[in-house]
Amino acid sequence: MPPPTRKIIHVDMDCFFAAVEMRDSPHLKNLPLAIGSPPGSRGVISTANYLARQYGVHSGMPSSTAYAKCKKLIFIPPNFDKYSAVTEQIHKVFYQYSDKIEPLSLDEAFIDVTGIDRCLGSATWMAQEITRKIVKETGLTASAGIAPNKFLAKVGSDWNKPNGIFTIAPSDILSFMPKLTVDKIPGVGKVTSEKLNALGIKDCADLQKQDPNYLSAHFGSFGKTLFDFAFGLDEREVVTDFVRKSLSVEETYPQDIRPVSELLSKMDQLKSELCRRLRSFKENDQPTSVPYKLFVKLKTFDFQTHTVETSFNSNDGNNLWHNFHFSPALSDLARNLLETAYQRGQKAVRLLGIGVRLKEIPTGPIQLRFL
Repeated sequence: MPPPTRKIIHVDMDCFFAAVEMRDSPHLKNLPLAIGSPPGSRGVISTANYLARQYGVHSGMPSSTAYAKCKKLIFIPPNFDKYSAVTEQIHKVFYQYSDKIEPLSLDEAFIDVTGIDRCLGSATWMAQEITRKIVKETGLTASAGIAPNKFLAKVGSDWNKPNGIFTIAPSDILSFMPKLTVDKIPGVGKVTSEKLNALGIKDCADLQKQDPNYLSAHFGSFGKTLFDFAFGLDEREVVTDFVRKSLSVEETYPQDIRPVSELLSKMDQLKSELCRRLRSFKENDQPTSVPYKLFVKLKTFDFQTHTVETSFNSNDGNNLWHNFHFSPALSDLARNLLETAYQRGQKAVRLLGIGVRLKEIPTGPIQLRFL
């Protein structure tokens, strides 16, 4: 029996850094905005919002050039700690659908959902759910491409930006590829695009007519890749070579919650889900890490996040890891963390989360101990 057709989703956040800043400072939404060094420096633009892009401002452009194109442009220095925290939220959404995640940067990632039965197995429906959840969790929009390989999924995510979804089904590849212009091929920048155009190669229909050796003579090893891409071919796997550092569950509520008693009731539901995910993680992922800390996270109605954590003792840790159960002592610890986090904000809560930090353990037959 042949292997199942791969289902790859590429999610790309819309002008991510700028979108985070506009979310946190709503007065910026209707102003041209760039994330990067001020025009008097030698820096470049990391990204720009869509209003600034109408003036020709784009990522990688020197700040001085960007300012020359738009005198009203507002410059904000990047805050990578803040962006990384939002990325972590986004990745938690991804992990609800698959453990095969390949982040490319803070604002984009591949998700392999081959064989996943959520949404009746429809990768397009999964992508729709994922992008909706990202909006719900972060207040930010994302675009997604769905295809049988990474190359086409990445092409798809750029097709209907911003806040769009585009699916390239296996049956569509033959008709879709010839009309794809070479500048839409990931990895083909301005220089390569101009070189291809100079050779009379404007789109993938032109590429398909070339001899692979001819392309290799002009573009080196990338020539063979270009030839394969022209036919929509890409055998690269979604690579997940990083170690998970935490496992958590969280929920955003339709109405803000203020009484601690109601939050404690909600936490009981989250604890059960966390235990289920721990069991799945242990049974399916062959982990090389174990839980050693418990944390609770609250997000208030004004998007302020408060996270508190602490280590748990070996008995509680072993009970959680081996029996997938919160002991009375661990439940009390979770309650204390929740109350501490709530006191920090003392505002109505829109999101509640609970999770464990993971630490790597040496391979081989060892006695597990928890700090």
